[in-house]
Amino acid sequence: MAVDRRTFVAASMLAAPAILRAGRARAAEVTLKLAHFLPPVAPAHAKLLKPWAEQVEAASDGRISIRIYPSMQLGGTPPQLFDQVRDGVADIAWTLPGYTPGRFPKLETFELPFVAAPAALVNAQAVQEFASTELGNELDEVHLICAWAHDQGVIHSRKAITDLATLQGMKLRFPNRLAGESLTALGASPIGMPVPQVPESLASGVIDGVVVPWEVVPALKIQELVHHHTQFPGSPTFYVATMLVVMNKNTYAGMPEDLRAVIDAHTGMETAILAGKAFDEGSVNGKKAAEKAGNEILTLSEEEAARWREKTRPVVDGWLKAKAAEGVDGAHLLERAQALIVKYQQA
Repeated sequence: MAVDRRTFVAASMLAAPAILRAGRARAAEVTLKLAHFLPPVAPAHAKLLKPWAEQVEAASDGRISIRIYPSMQLGGTPPQLFDQVRDGVADIAWTLPGYTPGRFPKLETFELPFVAAPAALVNAQAVQEFASTELGNELDEVHLICAWAHDQGVIHSRKAITDLATLQGMKLRFPNRLAGESLTALGASPIGMPVPQVPESLASGVIDGVVVPWEVVPALKIQELVHHHTQFPGSPTFYVATMLVVMNKNTYAGMPEDLRAVIDAHTGMETAILAGKAFDEGSVNGKKAAEKAGNEILTLSEEEAARWREKTRPVVDGWLKAKAAEGVDGAHLLERAQALIVKYQQA
């Protein structure tokens, strides 16, 4: 019996729909470029951005493809990442608001000294809820995927820092405006720079140490460039930096409705929790790297930490005064941030 081509194709489609659906699933309809500033070995890449991208791709049945460009492979510098997303150079980016001081005045509430928790999971949930309720139009230029803050910031230095006296005059890299002001109030000599510049600056003596979370230590081999690490006891901790994953608004709006729904399902608190867990896991591994290198890990005494907190109180007071002059209720933002930290510590 003769069978024409159309009959054969129709019969094949009925006989093997699963195979054909799988074929369609492998053909991406939307390819997104995700940019960030650290190498692929960094926990933020391996434990957050890559798993998140894989989850989105799987949930879309392969119709969304996300290509990650680490280490600023799309060009530019880390402080330009937010604008790269806004302008469409990248579709998605992981960035730090602190790289552009003054641009995100409400989000920086968590960057005030002795506000945030030592655990990233707590900070991540608190910052995400804060972002969803308190920021107003602060992030209107982009589509927010999630906001969070890392675990406690640690001082990694060539010489041991055990108290305020040993901190005096030390050239320390700071990550954001308020951390810089806090270090100045404590008597250090803060130097601002994006974190990828830290290894060269430590090796050349431009800085004596760096204030970063444990998570980034192995990725930048900081444990090989310093021999001392100073932590802070209890909660709240000295400093954290807030972070964002943001998406180009036009890219998001131009996607088919069902694919926007996939992005929406991987936006917000669930993704912030993924970030918090990634940074807490990275913290453990970063500390292990320092221990393996034979470095000294110090924790300030409660009494000494209280002195640091008292010395940095003018930074908080100055911020509140500046917010009042801007017509912003800084006291409300600070109280809200502190309440959210307590909420998620007790969860």
